[in-house]
Amino acid sequence: MDPEEYKISVDNLTMAYGDFVIQRDLNFNVKKGEIFVVMGDSGSGKSSLLKHMIGLNKPKQGDIYYDKENFWNTDEERRKALSRKFGVLYQSGALWSSMTLAQNVSLPLSTYTDYSDAEIADIVSFKLSLVGLAGFEEYYPSEISGGMKKRAGLARAMALDPEILFFDEPSAGLDPISSKRLDDLIIELRDGLGATIVMVTHELASIFAIGDRGIFVDADARTQTALGSIDELRRNPPTAKVAEFLNRGSEPSGTLESS
Repeated sequence: MDPEEYKISVDNLTMAYGDFVIQRDLNFNVKKGEIFVVMGDSGSGKSSLLKHMIGLNKPKQGDIYYDKENFWNTDEERRKALSRKFGVLYQSGALWSSMTLAQNVSLPLSTYTDYSDAEIADIVSFKLSLVGLAGFEEYYPSEISGGMKKRAGLARAMALDPEILFFDEPSAGLDPISSKRLDDLIIELRDGLGATIVMVTHELASIFAIGDRGIFVDADARTQTALGSIDELRRNPPTAKVAEFLNRGSEPSGTLESS
């Protein structure tokens, strides 16, 4: 893979709250247009990693690059400009309960663009139609299902036509059918928009259905213990914990590498 094709590069990243180290020495690249999965057991720092990548938390050590530009080694204005290339779908959907779906999706557009109200309304209707919510513009979050809230959150994440989408447990709390529909939608959006996707999830069905490559962050080791294609990690897990995680409910396939 030519380094030019890496959309994201994480280099020797250490995450910490004060003196407490969450994860250290994280090193991985995300290829343009792929779906990259961040995996790990509870408390391993998966969501914290996402927060570091989108600019909410500053690394204790190390660097994060977007198109070879050092995200944290630049001024605040430039970081804000780079952040506008991101779209984020939070675990809960994070919709404003007092706003309609249209108002939720329009918020980034009214904040960061000079579009007229009519232009914003057209864009909002288009984004909601992309996620299967045409006609639901005036509904409030309390009036729709959990799966629809996730799709509305996705429409808002796509409002500014981001180059990179970050998803934090997108299928959490959804029934299997709704989860499958969301997975299919993510694939369609990646293929249609050419976006690069980084997804935190523990849902095996989603990992196997849509993940291209991924990283496993270990809560005990406090570092990454696996990196590679999802299929290869499942067939040849490098550690017992990775094998247990990826083969829950089935007989392990492949053998562990010797330590």
